Amino acid sequence: MELKEYLRGEIFEEAELGYITLDERDRRLAVFDDGLDNAQAVQSGSAALGAPASPNESQVEELEGNIIAWRDRAAGSESDVLVYAAKPRVGESLPGVIVIHENKGLVPYVEDVARRFAREGYVAVAPDLLSRRGGTKSFSDSADATTALGTIGRDELVEDLISAVSFLARDESVSAERIGVVGFCFGGGMAWRLITKDARIRAAVPFYGPNPPLEDVPKIQASVLGIYGSLDDRINAGIDDIKAAMAEHNKVFEEVVYPGAQHAFHNDTNPDRYHRDASIDAWRRTLDWLRRWL
Repeated sequence: MELKEYLRGEIFEEAELGYITLDERDRRLAVFDDGLDNAQAVQSGSAALGAPASPNESQVEELEGNIIAWRDRAAGSESDVLVYAAKPRVGESLPGVIVIHENKGLVPYVEDVARRFAREGYVAVAPDLLSRRGGTKSFSDSADATTALGTIGRDELVEDLISAVSFLARDESVSAERIGVVGFCFGGGMAWRLITKDARIRAAVPFYGPNPPLEDVPKIQASVLGIYGSLDDRINAGIDDIKAAMAEHNKVFEEVVYPGAQHAFHNDTNPDRYHRDASIDAWRRTLDWLRRWL
């Protein structure tokens, strides 16, 4: 599935499920179809990025005593890639994980996921794939952020992810042989793309991510756990294809489909999508998978 097709489809899906009104759907489509230049001029009708999350037992405070978190820059092929990083205060030869955001950019939810990994003993790096457009904080509206992502080429996005992997691998606390990737929605699809291009990735957990080009599956070196929600028809239509392709090329692949869960069910800052039981179990399975392969 092409990136722009995927991003546009998410707008239609949110309207079909009743998460946004038809007027908001049309506004977002106008922003998306007209491109980044027009996006900056469209009056916002949706929630601003970076709205505070509702606290729950999973979330990790930025100043929690056993971890450190910071913002940094990874040297990229054309420009720096903004990253958010978190890791335990003490430790060496630790496993590392790249955390790839949804289509709204590097928002507080994804930064919190990075801290959750740090609490579990990982060095986590969450790259901002809007870095080439000034970073997520440059956009006050989620539709504008999504539009901007659609203007960045797929290969450029993968290049920025590879730069983030290099940044992670150079951290003095990280064992460069123990690197994984976890991505959500758009980020799940980018996790699939990344593992077809970077053999340093040993384990991957794409959450409800669209498949990579199937012809690229032979290049995958990572062991993959695919996480899906049973109500996510658009993404689930590709499960059989990726399962067959991974089996054909003797790649490690398992999938879990959670009954009653929608696309983006792990996002605990989105009450329309969040499925608590599925989210908790998927997080446990994610940690088990990474421990197994890293």
